[in-house]
Amino acid sequence: METQVIVVGAGPAGLMLAYELTLAGVSAVVVEKRAEPSIQSRAGGLQPRTAEVLDLRGLLAPLLDGADVAEGHGGHFAGLPVPLDCSPWQTRYRGPVAVPQGRLERFLEQRLAERGGTVLRGHEVVSVSQNDSGTEIITGTGRTLRADFLVACDGAHSTVRKALGVPFPGRAGTARAVVADLVLATRSPEVLAFKSHFSQHIRTGGGYWTALSPLDGGGHRFMFSSVAGQAPPRDAPIADEEIRAALQAVYGPETELAEVRAASRFSNASRQVENYRAGRVFFAGDAAHIHLPVGGQGVNLGVQDAVNLGWKLAARLNGWAPPGLLGTYHAERHPVAARVLANTRAQGILLNPAADEDMAALRALVTELMRLPQANRHLSGMMAGLDIRYEHDADDHPLTGYRMPDLDLVTEEGVSRVSALTHDGRGLLLRFDHGIAVSAAGWEDRVREVPVKAADEVPAGAVLVRPDGQVCWAGSDPGGYAAALTRWFGSAG
Repeated sequence: METQVIVVGAGPAGLMLAYELTLAGVSAVVVEKRAEPSIQSRAGGLQPRTAEVLDLRGLLAPLLDGADVAEGHGGHFAGLPVPLDCSPWQTRYRGPVAVPQGRLERFLEQRLAERGGTVLRGHEVVSVSQNDSGTEIITGTGRTLRADFLVACDGAHSTVRKALGVPFPGRAGTARAVVADLVLATRSPEVLAFKSHFSQHIRTGGGYWTALSPLDGGGHRFMFSSVAGQAPPRDAPIADEEIRAALQAVYGPETELAEVRAASRFSNASRQVENYRAGRVFFAGDAAHIHLPVGGQGVNLGVQDAVNLGWKLAARLNGWAPPGLLGTYHAERHPVAARVLANTRAQGILLNPAADEDMAALRALVTELMRLPQANRHLSGMMAGLDIRYEHDADDHPLTGYRMPDLDLVTEEGVSRVSALTHDGRGLLLRFDHGIAVSAAGWEDRVREVPVKAADEVPAGAVLVRPDGQVCWAGSDPGGYAAALTRWFGSAG
């Protein structure tokens, strides 16, 4: 079987990447070792930037259709009792949108299928090779696939990464925990029956740290770990009795387990590949970086890896990529993940409310700081991925390198939003001042030009937005615009 891109791994990063590629007319095949999609909820919500990215492709509204979406509780940092408010970042989402990761994966796979994309399930990769002309994999079922490029999105224990001998430096896990989707037969008054800020769901007792929160459909997500750090090996089966012991130690014997739908172990391991590219192979999502899963940042990173790489890889395969475009994937995304690894290590220390008095004092101090508007804004932007600014020149417009806010607009076609103009995956030229001599003529296959009649805010005379929603030029200088246009979108025609 031959295709243009092989994507290994059908998690959020792999499925989003394949969707982006097919949107740009590039053929992609997703190879996944699991025979069926995971039924586990895993990450409990989408950070605001993930929601915005899905909005860029018109995917968020149908994803939320029929979902019991809880918004307004705010994000959290280290489980401390101060909601993070993202509204100062010019976003439509003040906090995470409560959609489980499992629902996102099933939705993306469905949308990919609607675009003619293929997901080969039950095919574990056993061999990976590459040369100057392409890549090849062989699966355990004996199937061979060849492609121009391969993207490894196959998780923390990436088979592709290991097969190529790519190092994964960092810190091994020092603490392990369990996350389970379960149904309760009975429950004590201490079990919250409603969704609230994450800090309200954290409890300790009997030597355990736990977080128990409701799921759609009447179930609960239960995270727990031993305060002393004792835990079975990562690959050890998770018995119902292990879950019941933690549950009743904290919530009492009247809280009885009825069913465990799914469960898995995780740790606070922190690792990152040194380069997101190895020849014709790229790394994204957990195959490129792992960290303590706190605050939904893993899904946020993976989805943004995908939209950053997707349009650039498509540009290369469609023949219009300017020199060095693919190299910007590593240059832009590696520092972002490195920062997440740093903040999750800090949160791992602060997260345990049952620690000693010194830690209690530190938690109290950080909590006090989080109530300061500027500190709250800083942490909310970092956790949500809203504060990311890619490389820019010192004399660039203040918006350059940042995400384009989803402004309300009036165009020649009527009332719209910025995100409604990017569903086809092209770049976007917004002309607020019609007197500026800038145009997308000759680049129409890559850039959509939209004269704006009115807007709730005019950020610049004109703004050039990349397909991933990041601003690559803003201002009124035609010379600066021409340079940015060719740098990011190649030559005309």
